[in-house]
Amino acid sequence: MSGGGVQLATAEGVARFVAAGSPVALDALLPGARGPWEVEVGFGKGRYLLARAAAEPGRRFLGIELAGEYFALAARRLARRALPNLALLRGEALALLATRLPAGFAEALHVYFPDPWPKRRHRRRRLFAAESLDLLFAALAPGGRLEFATDHPGYGARVQGLLAGYPGARVERLGAGWPGGPRTNYEAKFVGEGRPIVRLVALPPAERGLAAAGERGLAAAVGGRPGPSAELDEP
Repeated sequence: MSGGGVQLATAEGVARFVAAGSPVALDALLPGARGPWEVEVGFGKGRYLLARAAAEPGRRFLGIELAGEYFALAARRLARRALPNLALLRGEALALLATRLPAGFAEALHVYFPDPWPKRRHRRRRLFAAESLDLLFAALAPGGRLEFATDHPGYGARVQGLLAGYPGARVERLGAGWPGGPRTNYEAKFVGEGRPIVRLVALPPAERGLAAAGERGLAAAVGGRPGPSAELDEP
C-alpha cells in the first residue's frame, strides 16, 4: 500500500491519514486526548488495544495493521465503543515509522504473534530484521520499551538474538507470562494448549535516552502496568 493510501480510524470514523511526521500533527489525531502514546504493530482484531484504551483513558494508543479485513473490523469496534484515546492506521508499519510518524513518541511498542514467515524465501518479509531495529527503537521515547511475543520458538530465538545483539540494548525473556495474564486471544489459546511462548522485553540503548529505564531494571519496566486479563468480543 502506498503512503498516500494509508487509512486512519478513530471514534469519529474512517478517513485518509494525512498527518505529517511531527508530534504536533500526531497529537491532532486524537483532539482532547492526553497522555503517553503506546503503539501496537499488527493489531489483528484490535482486542488488546481496545481493552487497554477502555481501561486507561489517561493514555493514548495507536495501532498499525496492514490487513484490510482486520483494520475494518477493529475500526467498527472502535466506533461503537467511542474511545477517544485510540487511533488505528492501515498501512505498512516500517514505512509509516520511517516517513509518517515522529521519532521518540511512544512509551511502549507492542508486537504480539507476528507472522514468523518460516520458509526461507519469505523471511525478508519479517518485521524483525537487523536493518529494521533502528526504526523500531527510534520510535520509543526516553524510558520506553519494546514488548514482543510469539508461539514460534525458532522465530522467538531469532528476535531475541537480534535484540540482544543491538549495541547497548538490553533484553529479557519472561518465563512466567505477562503481568495481568494473556494479552491476546492467540496467547490465551496457546497457554491453554500448553504451547511454549517466547515473551521478550527490550530496552533500547542509553544513547536513545533510555538510561533511566535501564537502571530501574527490566522487571520494573514490565511489572508496574498490568495488562487486561480478558479479551473483548464483538457483539
